[in-house]
Amino acid sequence: MKDSLRLQLQRLVMRLAELDANLADPQVTADMGRYRTLAREQSEATQVVALFQRHEQRERDLAAAHEMLADPDMAEMAREEIASAEAELARLLAELQAALLPRDPDDHRNAFVEVRAGTGGEESALFAADLARMYLRFAERQGWRSEVMSESLSDLGGYKELVLRFEGDDVYARMKFESGGHRVQRVPETEAQGRIHTSACTVAVMPEPDEAAEVTLNPADLRIDTFRASGAGGQHINKTDSAIRVTHLPTGLVAECQDDRSQHRNKAKALAVLQARLQDRERNERQAKEAATRKALVGSGDRSDRIRTYNFPQGRLTDHRINLTLYKLGAIMDGDLGDVIQALQAERAQQQLAALEAGG
Repeated sequence: MKDSLRLQLQRLVMRLAELDANLADPQVTADMGRYRTLAREQSEATQVVALFQRHEQRERDLAAAHEMLADPDMAEMAREEIASAEAELARLLAELQAALLPRDPDDHRNAFVEVRAGTGGEESALFAADLARMYLRFAERQGWRSEVMSESLSDLGGYKELVLRFEGDDVYARMKFESGGHRVQRVPETEAQGRIHTSACTVAVMPEPDEAAEVTLNPADLRIDTFRASGAGGQHINKTDSAIRVTHLPTGLVAECQDDRSQHRNKAKALAVLQARLQDRERNERQAKEAATRKALVGSGDRSDRIRTYNFPQGRLTDHRINLTLYKLGAIMDGDLGDVIQALQAERAQQQLAALEAGG
C-alpha cells in the first residue's frame, strides 16, 4: 500500500472517532438535519475503517508467516499462509481504493427524472411513455416510492413531457447516468408498411434539492400563474384553478404541476422541480468547463449527447458511452436496468481510480 493511501486511511480512523463523539452529543441529536448528515458519514467511514483494520491485520499475518519460513517444520504452513494473506491483501487494497474514490455529494439524494419527446413526432412521444414505464418498473424493483410531478400527454397516449420523482436509497447515484439522448429504432404501430423508424427522447436526471435550498429562489425572479387543470381528474379538477406554472424570469426555465387538487401542494412541487432544474443547469455549466480539459468516457449525461440506442427488431440495447451491448431489450424495458447501471458505475469508478493514481 502506498504511503499516501495509508495516511489517508489513518486520517479516516481519526475522523471516525470524531464522528462517534459528535453523534453522542445531545446538541447534535437535537438537530436532525445535522445528525442525519453525520450519521451517513459515520456509516460510510465505519465500513472503510473495518476494511483498513482487516488489511493491517493481514499485513501482520504476512510478516509473521515470512518469519516462520526459517523453521523447516513450519515452512509449508508458512507458504500457505503467505499465499492466502497476499491474495486477501490484494482484494482488500482494491476495495479500499474503490471506497476512497471521490463521491458525488448528491448520490444519496432523491431525484427528479424528466423524460421529453424529441424528434419523431408521435412515435417519440410513445417512446417517452415506454421509457417512463421502464423507470417506474425499475423503481418498483428497488423499493423506491414514485410520484408523477407533471405530465403533458400526446394525442396517441404518449408523453410530450413527463417529470417523475423517485424517493429511496441512493436514487440519484443509480439514476444519474440516464441523463442524455435515448434513440429508438422500431416499427411504429402507426406504420402500415412495416418500415423501421428512428426517433429520440431526452432524459434529464436531477437530484432533489434540500428543503432549505428551495428558499434560495428570489420571489422577485418568479412569475407564478394559476390555470385550470386539464386531462383526467373528474369534475372537481375541472372546476378549480389549482394548476400552477412557475417561470424563473432570469433564465426562462418553467415548471408546472397540476397533479394535486391542492393549489398549495402543486406550487410546492413546481418550486421543487424548478429549483432542481436550476441546479442541474449550474451543474451542467460547471461540468462543461471541466470537460474542456478532460473528456470523461462516462460523462455528465449532457442531453445533447446520444447515449443509448434501443433496437427493437434485434432486441438489442447499446450504450454508446461504454460500448455495452445487451440482447435482452424486453427485460430492460420491463425495468431490468441493473446490468446497464452497474456497468456504467464500474466504468466511472475505473476512470476515477486511474485519475487518482495519475495524481499520485
